[in-house]
Amino acid sequence: MAQQIDFVYDFCSPNAYLAYKALPALAKKHGAYVHYVPALLATIFKVTNNQSPFQAFSENRQKTAYLTHDLHRFARARKVSFHMSPHFPVDTKFAMRGAVFASGKPWEARYIDAIFDAIWVHGQKVDDLSVLSEILRENDLPVRKMREAMTNVDIKQQLKDQTKAAVKKGVFGVPTMFVQNEMFFGKNSLGNLNLELKGLA
Repeated sequence: MAQQIDFVYDFCSPNAYLAYKALPALAKKHGAYVHYVPALLATIFKVTNNQSPFQAFSENRQKTAYLTHDLHRFARARKVSFHMSPHFPVDTKFAMRGAVFASGKPWEARYIDAIFDAIWVHGQKVDDLSVLSEILRENDLPVRKMREAMTNVDIKQQLKDQTKAAVKKGVFGVPTMFVQNEMFFGKNSLGNLNLELKGLA
């Protein structure tokens, strides 16, 4: 039976973007599959009294320089296109509601690809609904339905509920991955995730 990797993410995280790009090859290697779980990072941080490393170390230039270098190094090693967003920190509430609506649909992966690339490759401002609409059009995604979902009260609540459930499971940041109940946090935990999947094969 194929192992399921639960990938808890928010588009606003450059580390989530890079892990997202690396994860499919790792899953394929072990005959596993990825289940995408949208969750709001801002809420996770608030509830768990956490903050992004760039915020936590904002007054430590050496640390933030290293964090930026590490992002680019990870991307180069895996031949992934990556640029820090000019709009960082990125407001992704509308895009994340769209991710909830996209969950389980045949075009879910296309939507996730499109939004991650819009932020971390093309530097687009995804908190602007007109920009989001153009991204959807360019990627042959259902613009009207997605726009409705992004302002829908029930979808908004569903995203809140998913975020609450992620925190209850132990999530304190993204990307976070689960294989069964074993948790792996951050892009640099992919090596340990690889060993876990190898042991379960």
